[in-house]
Amino acid sequence: MTERHTAQGGTALPRRRVLGIGGALGLIATGGLALGGGMAHHPARTGGELRTAVPVPEPSTVPLPVPPVLAPAGTHDGVDRYEITQRRVTAEILPGVRTELWTYNGTFPGPTIESRRGRPATVVHRNELPVPTVVHLHGGRTPAASDGYPTDLVLPAGWPDPAAGHGHHGGDAPKMHDERAATSRLTRTYTFPMDQRAALLWYHDHRMDFTAPAIWRGLAGLHIVRDDVEDALDLPRGPRELPLMITDRAFAEDGSLAYPALDPNLRDRPGVRAPFLAGVLGDVILVNGAPWPVHETDAARHRLRLLNASNARHYELEAVTDDGRRLDLVQIGADQGLLAAPVTHTSLPIAPAERYDVIIDFAALPPGSRVRLRNRLGTGRTREVMAFRIARAARDNSRIPAALADDLPTWRRAEASAVRDFAFRAGRTPHGRGWVIGDRAFDPSRTDVRTRLGAVEVWRLVADVHHPIHLHLVGFRVLSRGGRPPLPHDAGLKDTISLRPGESAEIITRFDGYRGRYLFHCHNAEHEDMGMMANLEII
Repeated sequence: MTERHTAQGGTALPRRRVLGIGGALGLIATGGLALGGGMAHHPARTGGELRTAVPVPEPSTVPLPVPPVLAPAGTHDGVDRYEITQRRVTAEILPGVRTELWTYNGTFPGPTIESRRGRPATVVHRNELPVPTVVHLHGGRTPAASDGYPTDLVLPAGWPDPAAGHGHHGGDAPKMHDERAATSRLTRTYTFPMDQRAALLWYHDHRMDFTAPAIWRGLAGLHIVRDDVEDALDLPRGPRELPLMITDRAFAEDGSLAYPALDPNLRDRPGVRAPFLAGVLGDVILVNGAPWPVHETDAARHRLRLLNASNARHYELEAVTDDGRRLDLVQIGADQGLLAAPVTHTSLPIAPAERYDVIIDFAALPPGSRVRLRNRLGTGRTREVMAFRIARAARDNSRIPAALADDLPTWRRAEASAVRDFAFRAGRTPHGRGWVIGDRAFDPSRTDVRTRLGAVEVWRLVADVHHPIHLHLVGFRVLSRGGRPPLPHDAGLKDTISLRPGESAEIITRFDGYRGRYLFHCHNAEHEDMGMMANLEII
């Protein structure tokens, strides 16, 4: 018999209390959770936008960088070992402007790790930053001890005892409320079995209360998993496979990254100033750390591995030639790997933390042509993302198969042992105004949902404003949106679903892999820091 649960796994509540949209929208209107300037005219925008105070380059003038692939530091018994140092550097993101960044191995984005399915990897992270950090491999099927729980800290030199560590939603004083918190001094080794489908994953900081400003300062990188299924397909590869990490940032007068943190040192007091409580948006679009870059390439098919690593900004991407034609974006993969069959889009929405694997064909374009990747949700300079300049004709042996993968899960509603309701909305937290799941803000000492290893469940999600919802450890399939069939871009196996304002959705998943405590949360990073996160225990 299927159980029905509310957002915190208890008994069923009346529908009005479970959904709670009216109250949440009222709180936003009266409580100061701003949706950002022009929200009435731009319903896709959730957050306040910062303005850059230094000159920025014209679009399509800075070359696209490609993050370096990190070589293993060693291999033992079939396990590849990588080493990454988290450190501050000063780099030139805007031409002629020096900006301090927090980085993995001195670069933004951090170095890309490439793994083979079934070949384990360990990554040793050394923290030379001024504050504690946590590393989460987003999309990874990872044992709980290496998943990057927000209180599993890597402490820098000189940091005080964890009992007096960093802030929490319970108040301004620095506290640690989690008795299971696992800390380490200077280094921590994360173990990734890589027992998962080929996919584009990413790693980023996940420290409790301070995830958003740490990612903003540069703590993000890519991790690509490959397997024999993908290798057997004639997809574009080599230089025609491009990882593209899309972010937005803003720059202060001194060239530093502007961010409205209540505590600029990220030590004690979490949160952002009131106009940015709904999310922080920048007015400079970066791809692989470069502003509105251009990439010179062949007239051939290209595989774009797209990641939206922005804190709060949503994009709707389209590829447009200079004469106004839109090129097809043929989706072949989602967050958790290849689709069963390609899906063709003329534009593709992508929320924070979502990944899409798409093919774009430049073959019909003559040398000298330009294709702009644009954001239909942007205004002014945030409408541009990057450009491709066709440099030469070229032979192309790639193709897009009609069938891609046959190993996607086929979970059915009838298998579900529980159906749970979760409302993601603005609310009051012990720390003040914030964001909650149901009526509760995140508390690391509380178990919100408990399920059994191997259980299949249906989760029903509803949002007041834009919320990209991410589940750790597992992938899921989208069953419906608003009682209707999923949208075309919902195809495949996902780990993050973007809920639009007032929207509901149903997802189905199986909690397999590992026992332990994991998380689910909104991946608007400011929402996450201000309470919109919950604990999931698999027993």
